Amino acid sequence: MTEFLSYGKQWIEEDDIQSVQAALISDFLTQGPKIADFEQAISKYTESRYCVAVANGTAALHLAVAALKIEPGMEGITSTNSFTASSNAMIYNGLRPLFADIDAKTYLLDPASLETKISPKTRLFLPVHFAGQPVDMKQLNDLAKRDNFFIIEDAAHAIGSRYHDRSPVGNCKYSDMTIFSFHPVKTITTGEGGAITTNDQKLYERLLLLRNHGITRESRKLSSNPGPWFYEMQVLGYNYRLTDLQAALGLSQLKKLERFVQRRREIVNRYNTAFSSAGWITIPFEQKEVFSAFHLYVLKINFNSINKTRTQVMDLLKSKNIGTQVHYIPIHTHPYYREKYHYQWGDFPVAEQYYEQALSIPLYPKLTDDQIQYVIDTILGLPDA
Repeated sequence: MTEFLSYGKQWIEEDDIQSVQAALISDFLTQGPKIADFEQAISKYTESRYCVAVANGTAALHLAVAALKIEPGMEGITSTNSFTASSNAMIYNGLRPLFADIDAKTYLLDPASLETKISPKTRLFLPVHFAGQPVDMKQLNDLAKRDNFFIIEDAAHAIGSRYHDRSPVGNCKYSDMTIFSFHPVKTITTGEGGAITTNDQKLYERLLLLRNHGITRESRKLSSNPGPWFYEMQVLGYNYRLTDLQAALGLSQLKKLERFVQRRREIVNRYNTAFSSAGWITIPFEQKEVFSAFHLYVLKINFNSINKTRTQVMDLLKSKNIGTQVHYIPIHTHPYYREKYHYQWGDFPVAEQYYEQALSIPLYPKLTDDQIQYVIDTILGLPDA
């Protein structure tokens, strides 16, 4: 039996360790030069003008919404097929979160469903590039321009992905800001960490201020600072800084992004070939026009046809050292959202039907060919297990 194979996992190599060690013995453990180096590297990769590195993906979402200064009581729309951080970021900033249903093939936000949710209070679209596959951002951008809405892209799954025009996700040509996550299960990692890209200088400066307690050394009122100790808090901000240790790891990992994505796609192709002939499995659908970095590999399984519940399948696979997960429980069905905003099961039937059959299986670059085959053989053997 193989070692335990989780659904996602980091790949740390010797050069990553050396990069962190160099930062560890440098003069700066935090608030040092590695932060700016990492931000510049992300901007260069994504072809964006600016980047602000932060403590995690949730912090990135929180600050991105905050930087827009949307009046409390207004509304934003996102996909219910996401982690709760996508919509929580709106609540943190006094907005009411609305949800759109998903497309039955791509599992991405359905623009037709989104349009039905627009109201006079709508100020924000927050599309989620689920599993690494980009939403059709040009279509959403055209809609946002028509009604003067902001757009923040949740690209926590999608560094290394490309839009329909083959430009890199994160360049913000279709949005005000894009956020990334560098959690260990993501395509590259900083341990914990996140980033926001933008092409808007005012948003960039606001993000920098919000990241650091709302504090700056540049006074709004004084013609000159009284001394080298001077600082002032201009807005209510947060301590959402990334450390130099994390940035050093991120810089090293970013150099491997293309290799990691290529390996992920190789694994996806093997999975697709193996599972496409199983009538009780639906493999992921990738739009031909886009390029997905494939953060997740989600199977839709007709559990009834193999006479097993999802719990039984997950337990059986776990007993054979294969880890799985469900991405995601629809956000609108969580108790908090049902109780506070009166959402209920049945509100978004496509997302709910997808959820009942979804199962994410191991996908990360460090998987060996033998391990991949082991996963394939074990899953295909489920009907007889």
